[in-house]
Amino acid sequence: MAHKSPISSLFFLLLLLSATVMAGKHRSRRPCRRLVFYFHDILYNGKNAKNATAAIVGAPAWGNTTILAGQNHFGNVVVFDDPITLDNNLHAPAVGRAQGFYIYDRKEIFTAWLGFSFVFNSTEHRGSLNFAGADPLMNKTRDVSVIGGTGDFFMARGIATLSTDSFEGEVYFRLRADIKLYECW
Repeated sequence: MAHKSPISSLFFLLLLLSATVMAGKHRSRRPCRRLVFYFHDILYNGKNAKNATAAIVGAPAWGNTTILAGQNHFGNVVVFDDPITLDNNLHAPAVGRAQGFYIYDRKEIFTAWLGFSFVFNSTEHRGSLNFAGADPLMNKTRDVSVIGGTGDFFMARGIATLSTDSFEGEVYFRLRADIKLYECW
């Protein structure tokens, strides 16, 4: 019968203890950082070039690039460079820019797919946060993934809960982004 040394038993106990501690860290559901921002999207409609922050760059055959297509805007591709504010006031000082695109991707329901970054260059934040995911627009809240970041947000990961804070026809909407980061460096 083999004899176990006290050192190997101690090693096994330490290994088991460290695995338990590491497993507990992965199960933590509290964010390491939480931020709330608003971004304001003003879609170009052929008349508002001075104030527009978004434009239709792709449209289905029945659509055009100044008016969103029917059938839940299916097939429209919009790029944007929207101001980000700390409150819901469009004229508040911008703390960064929301830059990216959304694609209206279903005929049957009003939904889009988003890919965008929050780009910061202020005294409080520098760098970017990157987002991607489905945006079922008729839901009160929807989650998109935080898939990375740079600068102050280096390699950040988490969830951004989006909610439509204001919607004025097909020209202006404001989204509230409640960002919870679960990986912070």
